Amino acid sequence: MVGYFLCIVCVITMHSNLEEQENTQIKVWDVGVRLFHWSLVLFYTIAYISEDIELIHVYAGYVVLGLILFRVLWGLIGTKYARFNNFIYGRKVGFAYLKSLFTKEPKHYIGHNPLAGWMIIALLVTIVLVAWSGLQLYADAGKGPLAEVTVEPISKVYADDDNDKEQVESIWEEIHEVLASLTLLLVCAHVAGVLISSMIHGENLIRSMITGYKKSR
Repeated sequence: MVGYFLCIVCVITMHSNLEEQENTQIKVWDVGVRLFHWSLVLFYTIAYISEDIELIHVYAGYVVLGLILFRVLWGLIGTKYARFNNFIYGRKVGFAYLKSLFTKEPKHYIGHNPLAGWMIIALLVTIVLVAWSGLQLYADAGKGPLAEVTVEPISKVYADDDNDKEQVESIWEEIHEVLASLTLLLVCAHVAGVLISSMIHGENLIRSMITGYKKSR
């Protein structure tokens, strides 16, 4: 996995000097952001639909967690529009942007708009929680990196002794499923937001996440 991330960083470095493609377009999303985005879509989908196929489900989950770790790192040291400080805005800016969407001239952002920034953080957090709860569930079966680690509050509340592991597994399974469903709900909201924003601003955000280019304004 370390080698995979090193390859990503090398490819990003080779492409980071490409600036503008045409007079009407500007390079916004670097190859790292795009590779992360579509890889996350692919492997989260695989993990979600392979619930009953343990090996595929678990390893797809590992890849998803690795991708999240990469995105956090790239959000700190990556290119301009990939960095968190470029799209994480406060409440005032977020609500001001929301209000502008109902005017004739909605405010436009080259990178992620404030609402998209909030959604990205929400998705990153929930996916990490999904992965963590999955690792805990896997650990209760004596497998995975957390096999030797227990969460005492849950163990004490849901299991009276060491022989009563089924209740603990059941609560972790329930937590895992609820978080996975919450993530799916956020993904649906994210897709809706992308489509609405594309219509309001007259741009194809899905294509932008494939090509890396957006219209300059």
